[in-house]
Amino acid sequence: MITHAAEDGGFHAPSINEFFPAVLFEIGGIPVTRVHLIQFIATIALVLVFWLGTRGMTIVPRRFQSVVEMGLGFARDNIAHDLLGKKDGDRFLPILTTIFFMILFMNITGIIPFLNLAGTAIIAVPLLLAIVSYVTFIYAGIKKSPKNFFKNSLFPAGVPWPIYIIVTPIELISTFIIRPVTLTLRLLMNMMVGHLLLVLFFSATQFFLFTMGGWWSLLAAGSLAFGFAFTLFEILVAVLQAYVFALLTAVYIQLAVAEEH
Repeated sequence: MITHAAEDGGFHAPSINEFFPAVLFEIGGIPVTRVHLIQFIATIALVLVFWLGTRGMTIVPRRFQSVVEMGLGFARDNIAHDLLGKKDGDRFLPILTTIFFMILFMNITGIIPFLNLAGTAIIAVPLLLAIVSYVTFIYAGIKKSPKNFFKNSLFPAGVPWPIYIIVTPIELISTFIIRPVTLTLRLLMNMMVGHLLLVLFFSATQFFLFTMGGWWSLLAAGSLAFGFAFTLFEILVAVLQAYVFALLTAVYIQLAVAEEH
């Protein structure tokens, strides 16, 4: 955990600089920072979990296989099939499952000791996933109705023609601009704020206990308790943000393949 008890004995709260760490080394001229290492670790862990959980699968699943199957079943039943139905849900299940578990594994690194930073806490990953979600939405709509998708999206049926002067720009902004932006910012900001809060509480604990000492240790106990409480809350946020991102992607796909398109 990064300490904010400065050399002068003062306490400095965490700042946005947390998310711009120093370059550790370069790979082929590409700089690699602590955040990138965390993203690599989360990706490797994700691949290993599903490789180990799905190799040599048996009719009566072993314990680890059961856990993996429960996770896949959750994504299938509560995200894909629940919104898209079985046919379309199975079509888009791979992309929805990938989005859900990729975000989950990268979010959860924010509460793992010695990592302490979510892989989604810098804009690159949320933006990439938002672009994937957006492209999938556009693909689903064009696949369903090649000629009418954009027309029906920008010119909803049943609206008097003069009103399109107002409605069409609104639909353009809300459907094709705001959606990827809100997907990106919702995930990014939640994970950034969560990290800053955890750093604040645990750094304050270290400052009160080791720098101030004396009766200030009582405040250290309080900040430590809040730190643990917010750690549990951050686990909930990590799961919830993964679910919300995948769910909204499914909602957008469902709107794209709706019959009116």
